[in-house]
Amino acid sequence: MSVPASHAPQAPQAHLAAQLAAVSPLDGRYSRSADPLRAYFSEAALIRYRVAIELAWLKALAAERGVVELKPFSAATRQAIDQLLVDFSDEDAAQIKQIEARTNHDVKAIEYWLKEKLGHHAQVRRSLEFIHFACTSEDINNLSYALMVSDARRVVMLPGLDALIKALRALAKKYADQPMLSRTHGQPASPTTLGKELANVVARLMRARARIASVELLGKINGAVGNYNAHVVAYPDVNWEALSKRFVRQLGLEFNPYTTQIEPHDAFAELFDALARANTILLDLNRDVWGYISVGYFRQKLKAGEVGSSTMPHKVNPIDFENSEGNIGIANALLRHLADKLPVSRWQRDLSDSTALRNIGNAFGHSLLAYNACLRGLGKLEVNAARLSADLEANWEVLAEPIQQVMRRHGVPEAYEKLKDLTRGKGVDARRLRTFVNQLPIPASAKKRLLALTPSTYIGLAATLANRI
Repeated sequence: MSVPASHAPQAPQAHLAAQLAAVSPLDGRYSRSADPLRAYFSEAALIRYRVAIELAWLKALAAERGVVELKPFSAATRQAIDQLLVDFSDEDAAQIKQIEARTNHDVKAIEYWLKEKLGHHAQVRRSLEFIHFACTSEDINNLSYALMVSDARRVVMLPGLDALIKALRALAKKYADQPMLSRTHGQPASPTTLGKELANVVARLMRARARIASVELLGKINGAVGNYNAHVVAYPDVNWEALSKRFVRQLGLEFNPYTTQIEPHDAFAELFDALARANTILLDLNRDVWGYISVGYFRQKLKAGEVGSSTMPHKVNPIDFENSEGNIGIANALLRHLADKLPVSRWQRDLSDSTALRNIGNAFGHSLLAYNACLRGLGKLEVNAARLSADLEANWEVLAEPIQQVMRRHGVPEAYEKLKDLTRGKGVDARRLRTFVNQLPIPASAKKRLLALTPSTYIGLAATLANRI
């Protein structure tokens, strides 16, 4: 079940004024980037999802033969009920907020609004008391939030990750054969290719994406403390658990048969942990690319009119990767707090989850900003092949590893120790290394293979692995 929201675009001046007055950067500086999430996490969206659940429950009760006082709705009545959701507007949401100002209860305000709206319909008028029948507010809220998160995951967050994966895969294949010096502990190490290093990130993000997509979101509609207490007293012959299970699954959620007043949010915790892990992979990428820009492996495309520093005209700063890194920090702080907090509730229910749930949109929003910023940064990168080549040429000592292994193969004693004496902490050029190889007691064919080796060609299966991603 998807409940999209519509928001009329603001005039440019009104939008700017709203930006300038915003406390949150998601509604201010970054409001356009966060726009795709408003249909799922704005106050109007939350109200709309609640209305959708209330109407769906009313129709489900009407279709249940055991609820004898609520007669089945005609096709015209069902269409009229559905149209109420289709036509639901920001003005309708504002009316509900006005009712809430009197009741000081957000879900009860929706019940009253629905009774006003449906009271003029002849077939529904006699059934108004079945709106919100046997429900606690959490029956409506847990399903609303589950659908909000499910829809936002499907429509916004996974496509955002997919765009990153697609861009990184294209770069991995483009630069599959581009040799690059590795660095372990910050020191020169066995060469790789630029494409292979990007392919590593693609593989990690693909696994992370699969974890995010696989989390089954749960729902319940079982009354004040999860036992169908009022349901059974009102209609003892109705199989309430079967009805509830059928209803939740029809919404596209998995049914949780064991809850207190609240659905315990374990699935949310699992999902938010998965999102945070994906974000951490992206954080790792941001910092690595930042470093490669710093050492000159990448240049950044220039954009007319932009400046990099208010005082140093030459600067072209890696701001997109820094922006992505900063937003990941905020997103993960929220995601991990929500994952830790939401599954914990005193006894059968406390209200501390309510205000926390309202920050899911913030966590998703800062994640989305991070995805978009990284994507922009990737689009500006240009490889400095000359710098990569020069770095490799300056570090012939990395060939100590393959020379040592060939020596081991052919039984040369103390291979490691001999290479250590030759190279450790010393600069070794091609001439000196080849002189060492020429003196080795190994077969001519092996010696020829080692003499042909250069730091740029010592890349193992890196190119193959990059092209396969």
